[in-house]
Order: sequence, then C-alpha cells, then structure tokens
Amino acid sequence: MEQKDLTYTVKEPTELLKFLLSVMENRSRNSVKSILARGQVSVDDHMETKYNYPLKPGQTVSIMKNKVAKREDVLTGMKILFEDEDIIVINKDAGLLTIATEKEKKLTAYFQLTEYVKRKNPQGRIFIVHRLDKDTSGVMLFAKKEKVKRKLQDDWKDMVKERTYVALVEGDVKNPTGKIKSWLKESKTHMVYSSPVKNDGQLAITHYKKLQSNGRFSLLELQLETGRKNQIRVHMQDIGHSIVGDKKYGASENPIGRLGLHAKVLSFHHPYNNRLMLFRADVPKSFMAKSK
Repeated sequence: MEQKDLTYTVKEPTELLKFLLSVMENRSRNSVKSILARGQVSVDDHMETKYNYPLKPGQTVSIMKNKVAKREDVLTGMKILFEDEDIIVINKDAGLLTIATEKEKKLTAYFQLTEYVKRKNPQGRIFIVHRLDKDTSGVMLFAKKEKVKRKLQDDWKDMVKERTYVALVEGDVKNPTGKIKSWLKESKTHMVYSSPVKNDGQLAITHYKKLQSNGRFSLLELQLETGRKNQIRVHMQDIGHSIVGDKKYGASENPIGRLGLHAKVLSFHHPYNNRLMLFRADVPKSFMAKSK
C-alpha cells in the first residue's frame, strides 16, 4: 500500500522550519532539515526549501513521505508530460531550479533528469533547450541528444508555434488586450530593463489578454513573440502592473507565497518527424482564487 503525503493547515503566522518541527515532534531537528533540503515539502502549490519561509494562517503544508521520496522513479518538483528518444517535456513546480547554482547542485530539473535517463541508459544525457526562472512554474522542454538541442535552438523561432504564459499581476489592468514592445538591456547587477532608445538592446514583444480581475489583482494570459530573459517580468513592470511576488521588478506584496508566473502552453514541431505537439500545464489554483 502506497503511503500518502502528510498535509497540514497553518493556524497562525510562523516560519516553515518551526512549523515542521511542531507537527513532526518525533523527528530530530537535523532530520526535519534534511526533509526540507531534499525538496519533500510544498506550501500550497509550490515546493519550498527555505527554513525561514514565512507561513500565514490558511496555507497548506504537505510533506512527501520518506519512502516515496526515496523511490528512484520519483522526480522532485516536476512531472514528465512526454518522453521519446529525442525529447523530454516536463511540468516544473515553482521553487525548482532549472540548472545548478553555487548553493544548489542536485535539486535541479537538469540533474534529476540526467540521473533519470542514466538509469535506463548509462550513456544517456540531457541538454537544456530553454529555461524557466526558479520561481516560474509550467511546461519546459529538454533534448536527449546534442544535435536535437542544436536543431531546436537554431530553428526555435520557426519550430515553436505557441508559448503561452499566465501571470497574476498587481492592480486592475484596464485594457482587455495589449501589446508591449521594447528593447531590453541588462545592467551589471543583472537587472533587465527596457531602454528608452529604439534598437538599443534586444527587441522584446509581449501580447496580453485580461482573463479576470477583482480590482486588486488581475490574471493575464501572455503570448511571447520573442523569448528574452525576464521579458514578461520587465514588461509587466513597464505597464505598472508588476507580477505578484516579483520584488526584483517592483511588486509590493506576495499573497500567494511564490512568483505569479506560469508557463501554461508550449507548442512546437517535433525536431525529427515535424509533428505538431502541444503541451499544457494547469493554471495554479492560487492564481485563479486571488484574481476572482
């Protein structure tokens, strides 16, 4: 019989490690810290590894059971939507890195998928085609061969037919639809910004459609004509409606405990048989609830 995840509802403001220690009294502090570090804990709809992550009353904390987490076929913070000999498509959780950083080497989509393919074929490899920010969730594509990666990257503009995101943004977006066009540059401190000078930087074009709004927050559907670094985040700040939880680009609050950005649809022609493929990842429930 498969063990189920443990789920708890937060009753009062606290920090994540403190909360876990209170509900897992039979475990040592180090054991609870390990559970957090292994990515076994999620808050509402995102994986969380920070000890001091602030919890609010009403939030749901889930803990994946140890035996389940240790099973080799379980991937942490993501789910495989499709796989063949050339590509793997996943639905990535908010909170999971795409690739390693100085601080985190193993709890990444790239590392886990590499281990996953090597179990089937010791010579197996994974290649990154595009990236999603750590705090962005949704559909993501990886290649299993270098020549596939090159083909996808070289012909990305022609092969990709649809990239749709949804964003929960601050305030009431007045126009039901819109187009944002600017030239993006990056500062020495890795802040991306729109240049006021035409052709000064990389051209970025984002189309948006308002899905719903309650005045305080709006839910937008976004189509990318270009795929620049932090493009949506900068463009939302440019129109005065920063993405919820995006402190880097002007957000004032974070009511959902994560960045309000999700890659909902990725549609592309398969690199070898040219078949048109379409993958979806459901819009997080917290996005819908906050903008109703």
